[in-house]
Amino acid sequence: MVRRHGKLTFLGLLLITSCSSLFAQKIPVTVPIDSLITVGYATGSLKTISGSVEKITERQMNKDQITNPLEAIRGRVPGLTIQRGSNGPAALDAVRLRGTTSLTSGNDPLIIVDGVFGDLSMLTSIYPTDIESFTILKDASETAQYGSRGASGVIEVTTKKGMQGKTQVAYNGSFGISTVYKNLKMLSGNEFRQVASERGISILDKGYNTNFQKEIEQTGLQQNHHIAFYGGSSESNYRVSLGFMDRQGVILNEDMKNFTSNMNMNQRMFDGFLNCELGMFGSILKNHNLVDYQKTFYSAATFNPTYPNHKDPVTNSWDGITTASQITNPLAWMEVQDDDATSHISTHARLTFNLMKELKLTLFGAYTYNIVENSQYLPTSVWANGQAYKGTKKRESLLGNMMLTYKKHWKKHFFDALALAELQKETYTGYYTTVTNFSTDKFGYNNLQAGALRLWEGTNSYYEQPRLASFMGRFNYTYADRYILTLNARTDASSKFGANNKWGFFPSASAAWVISEEKFMKQLPMVDNLKFRIGYGLAGNQSGIDSYTTLNLVKPNGVVPVGNSAIVSLGDLRNTNPDLKWEVKHTFNTGIDVALFGNRLLLSANYYNSRTTDMLYLYNVSVPPFTYNTLLANIGSMRNWGTEIAIGITPLKTRDMELNINANITFQRNKLLSLSGMYNGEMISAPEYKSLASLDGAGFHGGYNHIVYQMVGQPLGVFYLPHSTGLESDGNGGYTYGIADLNGGGVSLEDGEDRYVAGQAVPKTILGSNISFRYKRFDLSVQINGAFGHKIYNGTSLTYMNMNIFPDYNVMKAAPKQNIKDQTATDYWLEKGDYVNFDYVTLGWNVPIEKVQKLKKYVRSLRLAFTVNNLATISGYSGLSPMINSSTVNSTLGVDDKRGYPLARTYILGLSINF
Repeated sequence: MVRRHGKLTFLGLLLITSCSSLFAQKIPVTVPIDSLITVGYATGSLKTISGSVEKITERQMNKDQITNPLEAIRGRVPGLTIQRGSNGPAALDAVRLRGTTSLTSGNDPLIIVDGVFGDLSMLTSIYPTDIESFTILKDASETAQYGSRGASGVIEVTTKKGMQGKTQVAYNGSFGISTVYKNLKMLSGNEFRQVASERGISILDKGYNTNFQKEIEQTGLQQNHHIAFYGGSSESNYRVSLGFMDRQGVILNEDMKNFTSNMNMNQRMFDGFLNCELGMFGSILKNHNLVDYQKTFYSAATFNPTYPNHKDPVTNSWDGITTASQITNPLAWMEVQDDDATSHISTHARLTFNLMKELKLTLFGAYTYNIVENSQYLPTSVWANGQAYKGTKKRESLLGNMMLTYKKHWKKHFFDALALAELQKETYTGYYTTVTNFSTDKFGYNNLQAGALRLWEGTNSYYEQPRLASFMGRFNYTYADRYILTLNARTDASSKFGANNKWGFFPSASAAWVISEEKFMKQLPMVDNLKFRIGYGLAGNQSGIDSYTTLNLVKPNGVVPVGNSAIVSLGDLRNTNPDLKWEVKHTFNTGIDVALFGNRLLLSANYYNSRTTDMLYLYNVSVPPFTYNTLLANIGSMRNWGTEIAIGITPLKTRDMELNINANITFQRNKLLSLSGMYNGEMISAPEYKSLASLDGAGFHGGYNHIVYQMVGQPLGVFYLPHSTGLESDGNGGYTYGIADLNGGGVSLEDGEDRYVAGQAVPKTILGSNISFRYKRFDLSVQINGAFGHKIYNGTSLTYMNMNIFPDYNVMKAAPKQNIKDQTATDYWLEKGDYVNFDYVTLGWNVPIEKVQKLKKYVRSLRLAFTVNNLATISGYSGLSPMINSSTVNSTLGVDDKRGYPLARTYILGLSINF
């Protein structure tokens, strides 16, 4: 078991050991603190920023095999949680910046690529090699620039641009192989037969010894190619790139292909009076997906292992098990067609007029178009009579802003003022239809007429057009590079709210004291920078409501007969709340930045405390006085607070050798404060106990299957369970889970009875670290991440260790010996979720091309790299992997319930050439 204090001790020893060699040399290893940085709409230097801002350059990014660009900064930024949904090839990451702050939605950070606003899905259009840097805005003193959009933090992505000089060409490519190295340990066919024989149980024995977990697996092949052309002159520059990713998963028929393109052009005109920037990026992403992770892997683990791995030669169909209603032959699931294709294009233009030396006018416009096509066919082998689905979702966005900036140096004073006006219009349209009753599987989803029935609830279309208008003012003042004050004032108007609450005002203020610039600090030459920061600000959130929630809506209600015909009835299907307003997050942040010994030792610490008020939440209400039994209202509140610590050390740097150690640790807490209050004279509140995650899909859990709860006064997502006293004999040679009588009134599993808060699903501590070493032309990089202070409910073991399911379902190898015959959900299978994961190790070699005359003439640089992804995990958790969903509040939070994607390791060989 990896324990938190043990890991912190290791970091402490590492720090002490490294610091002992810092005095040997003073060689700067970081970007100069006076370097220009773009923070939101403003530009400045790291030295004059008073908010909590992290910048990750290309050199600092992760060097492993990356699908989603955010993986390049995973573990690099304190307070930023980036968690894979699975090991699948197209899995999007769950991203949280300083935790979950809303119960509805809007918890993902705002993504901005070269000024274009988007969400996490937009990042699939950016090839990781095209990224120059990430800038992460965490506290409200900086995110307030984006008003309601920045409520959950901001991640700005800057792509590479052209440069002065002749045209250059850069190629990056790689090839990889993924193999499964760990599966659940279930009974083999021979063991299945033996256990049945020993217990005198009659089974349907087909005579085979099939490992269905292995049967649905394959060796996943990967290839990636990227080529870029760039160059320019003193007046203009350009960069054009093309990328291609091809990833096969380790499960049959699961793969991803992504084609990307990125183009940038900068033109200086009229003797520098006008700068013109044009850009376009886009992608075509195609996925073949698994339809249902739980059913697929549950079937593979528990299907009768005496069955063959081929179809019945007589019926030409897959054998099934009629007594095991919740599973299907896993090889039949491999015939399911579930495909999606996403096309994305974003274009933008920025015109900067240098009106005076101190005064600039900037006009920016962006257009984004995104379309997702989903197609699915469930053949008759897994779905009675077959079922086909087709759907299309389209999203368009128009953004325009005008910004006036003024910068002035006067003696020791520096003034930086900004005024902004912005408009955004988004359009969402889509449709979908579902048909069933197919007479053949030959058509798949390509001919919906082949299905005889069209489902009423499976057919629909929609249209939304939300709009947002914004105005912002920002003022930054610096005196003698020592005292910094920044004020932001932004107001947003959203079409989603009623007339009385359309506008939201989100101000912020922050200040910084650069102590190292004081005269008394000059006596300490080892201190390169020492800065204290403090700030407070507000941010709004509107993502939890639909576009027309405050309006009276009429929607189709059902089909009713009128005479000899059928018509669709219409009705108002929900309560209307014209008083809906902005959900607001109030954030306080204070921190300190330290650079010592020629920037060889970097330290940063932040404390934040945020409170979300007027929280949007869907309440159950009484009828009457309300027309319907639910109402969306602003009543609740939630608190998030934590401490972030980051350290960077370069204990060794010479011409031939360099060692860099970077680590960060985040201590985070969350508490749901309230969910009750008055609405129009009516007291409304949420239930005291609300289930968030339960055991499902297996067919064995009925009644008391709720595991993770939402409870006022507790962290969001706590395990609320009966306490097990251990295994007790059932009197027939088996064992059941003993349950403690916690309240003295007899054992009851109802909410509020013999249950207790047994822990939380979200980690209290998050660790990220990277160690890199260079020796001459060789370099080695290792990424290590970890999470501590949380628990995991091993629902997989609860199910697979239950001998009551045998022989209809297969069980774990250890199940017959323990002979548990119970499925009651208690804390018996609640385990510590602490882990340390070695994400990757990369060995690189910069080839000495100067020694090869034929290469030297054309090639500027050549690099080879070998990477191993998902190297190892250290944990005391008994399940397949502790890296399950521990951040996103949904039905899987903290629960390992038969969805375990097999653990795979990827070996990648990469090549980079610059011509």
